[in-house]
Amino acid sequence: MKRHLYIGGYGPGIIEPGGELTRLAAPSFLARHPSLPVIYAVGELAQGWITAFGAGGRRLSPWDERSSGGDSPCHLAVHPSGELLAVANYGDGAAALHRLDSRGVFDGDPIVLRHHGSGPHPERQRGPHAHQAVFHEDLLYVSDLGTDEIRRYTLEGEALEPITLPPGTGPRHFAFAGSTLYVAGELDGTVTRLAAGEDGIRVRASTTVTDNAPSHLELAGELVYVANRGPDTISVLRADDLSQVAEVPSGGAWPRHFAIEGDRMYVANQHSGSVAEFALAGGVPEPTGEVIEAEGASCVLPA
Repeated sequence: MKRHLYIGGYGPGIIEPGGELTRLAAPSFLARHPSLPVIYAVGELAQGWITAFGAGGRRLSPWDERSSGGDSPCHLAVHPSGELLAVANYGDGAAALHRLDSRGVFDGDPIVLRHHGSGPHPERQRGPHAHQAVFHEDLLYVSDLGTDEIRRYTLEGEALEPITLPPGTGPRHFAFAGSTLYVAGELDGTVTRLAAGEDGIRVRASTTVTDNAPSHLELAGELVYVANRGPDTISVLRADDLSQVAEVPSGGAWPRHFAIEGDRMYVANQHSGSVAEFALAGGVPEPTGEVIEAEGASCVLPA
């Protein structure tokens, strides 16, 4: 495998494309600025941090850092304009909007978006747990595992009516295809498809009998990919009806995240401390045999 990945996780830091290590506490998720050589990382700690790194040289260079606005940030995203960064804080459920200046570093005070509510799961849904932040059609969407909602906000932080999922779903990662929404349910092991004017479709993410906690979900063309923790597989579903195309081993244990780049998929297997490479043959992942060791791997970002 050519080392052209940044790998974040729960090890000692970020593994860079050349194999070097940039030390940072719990950089469990990474994102890139859309037009500048800047990479952002969360620090998934009780007092959460986000860091902006310059990525224009041979090594990452820390440019700026600040509080994430909450407890245990686990995901961040940059608006296509490059002027806003959103972060989801799992611990207390707070999301936050951070302004970015012309260099891609933080500018002004953040807008912290706190939330309240709970769900039926006795341990995981006692309160809100923001899990992913996604910009779509100039709105901010935030999945909340604790309240079974996809929260919605304007770019100025005004709360809008959320999208509500069945109790106990535990929405984690999600993706849009136009106005159609696909959601991975971590707590009930499902994938849900919601489209305007249609009845929702809801299927099991994995066909195995093993307990499943789906993690990352992504669309590519006419297919939906979802990582299954427990079965340790990647499921491939048809986007139009969520029928299964294939389900293949993830190449390790506890697949927390994956990235698709061209005809390749890279899967971060957290518990086995590895990133496995797959070739996408007709959309179905096939292992190439290439693996990078990465302690606590939880995110892969193509360079």
